Amino acid sequence: MGRVPPGTVGAMTHRFDGKIALVTGGTSGMGLATARRLLAEGARVIITGRDETRLAAAVEQLDGTVRAVRADAASLTDLDALMDVISTEYGRLDVVFANAGVASFGPIADVTEKEFDRVVDINLKGVYFTVAKALPLLADGAAVVINASWTLHRGFSGASLYAATKAAVHNLAHTLTAELAPRRIRVNSVSPGYIATPMFHDNVSVDDQPGVVAAVAAGRTGTSEEVADAVVFLASAEASYVNGQDLIIDGGLVAAIPGS
Repeated sequence: MGRVPPGTVGAMTHRFDGKIALVTGGTSGMGLATARRLLAEGARVIITGRDETRLAAAVEQLDGTVRAVRADAASLTDLDALMDVISTEYGRLDVVFANAGVASFGPIADVTEKEFDRVVDINLKGVYFTVAKALPLLADGAAVVINASWTLHRGFSGASLYAATKAAVHNLAHTLTAELAPRRIRVNSVSPGYIATPMFHDNVSVDDQPGVVAAVAAGRTGTSEEVADAVVFLASAEASYVNGQDLIIDGGLVAAIPGS
């Protein structure tokens, strides 16, 4: 057999046969790629998003094999309705990828209370209550993966608000690892670096992208599929002894300074 292309191994392994997985913010980028991988490996997948049009487009991209539910991660009412749908249609959850989040960059002096509340509501409150509301549905031995960021590991000018929310959700993974230990529910986070997603392109201009790439030892931006590989690993039985950890997926951005 020849070399299997990256991102296709899951289609052969079916590690998630019979499993029910929730991916919040699943309409694009890392969420969409993770939903695709979980589906390929046998899971039944529910994705969420705030925009009906984008949800419909995601369902089409996933060949109609995913269950899409419109839900704003920052709305507890929406989260309650989401969990009601999952309870009624599936009865339980085995995997949660708390991925929904927004970017916000700028000097701390320019951050308004309105912007602070918006980012904290989605990036911290949304993750916190996604997991809290999912708890009654999570099977014993389930896996939760939280999307954090490389910015929690290395100071980045202009990222004070964004990085603070990401550091908070990684710390939440630590705490929940302890709290949910009696139920054998594992909780880990991933910290993506510069990943070529729509959010990345919205926040990094074409002119600035060569400078971004120059800071990465791997010499390129990452892909959503590479993050999906890590998320699916952490959610799988192969990571059964990985708990309370953060997996940095950044091409060496945090750990290394590339030579000229």
